[in-house]
Amino acid sequence: MNDLVRQHTALSETDLEWLHLLVSEWQLLSDLSFADLVLWVPTLDGTRYVSVAQMRPNTGPTSYQDDMVGHLVPRGRRPLLDALYDEGRIVREGDPEWREEVPVRVESIPVRREGRVLGVIARNTNLLTVRTPSRLELTYLQSASDLAQMIAAGAFPFPGQQVDMDASPRAGDGLIRLDADGIVQYASPNALSAYHRLGLASDLVGNHLGQATAELAPSRGPVDEALVKLASGYAPRETEVEGDSGVIQLRAIPLKPKGTRIGSLVLCRDVTELRRRERELITKDATIREIHHRVKNNLQTVAALLRLQARRMDSEQGREALNEAVRRVGSIAIVHETLSQNLDERVQFDEIADRVIAMVAEISPGKVDCRRTGRFGILDAEVATPLAMVLTEVLQNALEHAFAPGERGTVEVAAVRGSDRRDARLLITVQDDGRGLPEGFDPKRTGNLGLQIVRTLVEGELGGTFDMVPAPERGTRVVLDVPVRADK
Repeated sequence: MNDLVRQHTALSETDLEWLHLLVSEWQLLSDLSFADLVLWVPTLDGTRYVSVAQMRPNTGPTSYQDDMVGHLVPRGRRPLLDALYDEGRIVREGDPEWREEVPVRVESIPVRREGRVLGVIARNTNLLTVRTPSRLELTYLQSASDLAQMIAAGAFPFPGQQVDMDASPRAGDGLIRLDADGIVQYASPNALSAYHRLGLASDLVGNHLGQATAELAPSRGPVDEALVKLASGYAPRETEVEGDSGVIQLRAIPLKPKGTRIGSLVLCRDVTELRRRERELITKDATIREIHHRVKNNLQTVAALLRLQARRMDSEQGREALNEAVRRVGSIAIVHETLSQNLDERVQFDEIADRVIAMVAEISPGKVDCRRTGRFGILDAEVATPLAMVLTEVLQNALEHAFAPGERGTVEVAAVRGSDRRDARLLITVQDDGRGLPEGFDPKRTGNLGLQIVRTLVEGELGGTFDMVPAPERGTRVVLDVPVRADK
């Protein structure tokens, strides 16, 4: 719609925003009218009309099998559009049109904003299945007529009331028609069922909806007064009402077809099961986070015990082996700590990498400078945990073997995240400026326990590749190439 309006019309950006607000609401008008809606806007030179949006009803058959958006028709081709612009009113005159052997009644509704007609809503009703209307259909049609008059007067949609149509109740979910005093004139079967689920034992018709709703809600006090006004339809609002046995969602729409409030539409939907599932998911998320928190605590306890044992070791080699184990356990604990703070099983790995680098750098404090460049991005938990261990082992190996005791140097961790969503990869380079690799060293066949762990995790669990080569100038470069899910 943005492109069509800007290309073919003279409407301003504020006019365009009004059309967007209308389009976000007009599914309701389409459903209440049992009709297709097409929004036509005059072109810049006033000789043609361009269709910029279309809506089909959920409550009846469509009048258009084809998509009308983008069609251009010259002035004079559709007399009802011309008559509306000439007279500035809703136009219903004319015989039905025949489209593919289907009779269609066409009406034109002006879209007015601040006294100016921005466009026309062509309401197209398929007459092939016309029959004697029921009470529900009559209520729908009367409500549609009231909304059409409000659109023609520029009183609907309501400014500043952007509606999320995916979350808001629709006409088919449940509709209640109120008079000016908030008394129920009609309640659809779905609306009545929703209120019965909430705990209502009687009929709604003839009762004051606001008072009946407040009585079903368990709260008492000032909240009741606000709920009474909202459910009575005095202002365009949305809310949820939770009773002892159910939850319903309400949306109030004041009806002012001639500038004076004559009543209201209240759309309602039973969301009891939806809210129950949401609570279960929240409980599940909380449980998972609590598990990660406890795993982190247990791992920290294990690390503390290993550290305590290392202090009691007489063998220098045994003490160093236990300290390596402490760092391995600590890297896993960092991942679980991060997961315990998230709602999903994905983590921002840059923070984890920085903490791992700081933890391993304690091996040679103040002598070797460890830093990170680039970004790892968001990773799944099943990738983050082994990758944290791999990073720990590679850094630990560089700090222990690349530099002589007391020697100064630099270890840089560089991460490059691929942008291809079909084959996203993470390229990690760990490079030092130390003494380099010994003669004849083959990382795939030789190496200590740490390098064996790296090979197993990278190739086995992560499905990536691992290589260890001399750096271009001095030192050693470790290259890790790991497939990951596309970063969002």
